[in-house]
Amino acid sequence: MKKIYSIITISALLVSFTGCKKFIDVNQNPNQPTSVSEGLILSPVELAISSNLYAGGVAVIAQEYMQVAALNQVAPNAGTYLMYNTDMDGDWTNLYTTCLNNLVTLTSKATADGNTNYSGISKILIAYCLGNGTDLWGDIPYSKAFNGAGNFTPTYDSQKVIYADIQSLLDAGIADIAKNYATTPGGDDLFYGGDMGKWTRLAYTLKARYYMHLTKAPGTTAAAQAQLALTALQNAMASNDDDFKMTYTGAAGGENPWQQNFISASTVVLGSTFVNALQTRNDPRLTIMVAPATATGFYTGLGEGLEQIGQLEDYSRPGSFYGATGAYDYLVNYSEALFLKAEATLIISGYTAAEPIYESAISSHMTKLGVATSDAANYIASRTLTSSNAEQLIIEEKNVADFLSLENYVDFRRTGFPALTKAPNALSDIPRRVLYPEAEIISNPQPQQTAKLTDRLWWDTE
Repeated sequence: MKKIYSIITISALLVSFTGCKKFIDVNQNPNQPTSVSEGLILSPVELAISSNLYAGGVAVIAQEYMQVAALNQVAPNAGTYLMYNTDMDGDWTNLYTTCLNNLVTLTSKATADGNTNYSGISKILIAYCLGNGTDLWGDIPYSKAFNGAGNFTPTYDSQKVIYADIQSLLDAGIADIAKNYATTPGGDDLFYGGDMGKWTRLAYTLKARYYMHLTKAPGTTAAAQAQLALTALQNAMASNDDDFKMTYTGAAGGENPWQQNFISASTVVLGSTFVNALQTRNDPRLTIMVAPATATGFYTGLGEGLEQIGQLEDYSRPGSFYGATGAYDYLVNYSEALFLKAEATLIISGYTAAEPIYESAISSHMTKLGVATSDAANYIASRTLTSSNAEQLIIEEKNVADFLSLENYVDFRRTGFPALTKAPNALSDIPRRVLYPEAEIISNPQPQQTAKLTDRLWWDTE
């Protein structure tokens, strides 16, 4: 008993000398730590990149510009190019506050800790986020954007500089991973589960993507950019297993965001331009990618810019492969890598050399969707390349394989394919960009913010 009492007495003294400071220090909230491990930053930022950036509000608007999606609302609406600066407030916040700010913090912490796999991943993800941001807005803040109270009004970097930064970040991410540090992510890496080889192959694929974006940019040549892309693709994604995708449980609160974008309350359905193109070409992916309208059983898309609308259930939404509650988000996929290689080969060596790569790209997507081999072969045989149609067919097929990706909006602006006409009742020509957000204009006024929807980006010269 005496021994127990002595232990209690000593414990009480320890509390009196060490515990009081802990509980009295009101300037440090134990429920809001100022520093957390890399893994606790990585998981939520990866989820935000998929759910809020890849499938966020501006992503839906881009699908309306591409006539892949349509609003079952009378014109004017986003599908007829109605946009206010305030419409972009949330997407800008997602990009900068939720994604980039946390990734910059992750990079700093991982670098300080010598945790090179985490810093490598973070740099690759920063490059991906910057690519999305600059391809939507053009000039954006980066080099002076993350100094906190040191600079609340950062000037914007030119798109040309941002593109150079993207390539530098990807190179740095690859170099960090190549150091083979012993600690790798596990379950905290929601994309690849800590498979650093896949992260490296993703980085090289992104390098090729951003090289090809600049085939018509001032001061570049298509041949030079294509050669850079082909060199990067030698180390890029090697199979569908390398797809950069996010898994969703499908349970309440864990639904695929594109499924949520197309629920009835949103009034978003598939566009007739996209659905009709699949039907016209007898594409065997139609019944997998597109769900029949529940009211009719037909594959029916909605036109843009209509003055009269029908019932939501008269129109199709994405099929379960892309549109189920537990479907994947495919942010970057192996098929895209092959289409990039096909386009680059077309530029360097002509359509005959590009043909087998193009066919492999279509086949890789059909394999992933579970299309029968014979159906895939028949379709591919009906879509052969010629000297006059090669670029068009490569981009049209890439558009299908990159379903719901912002990348298709980039390809349309830089190549003109798929060929689109502006929507009926359009308020302007098809937008070439989106507006800068009102919140940014108020808090950080910059000369670039006067840009209109029809103004071209730096690389969008034709």
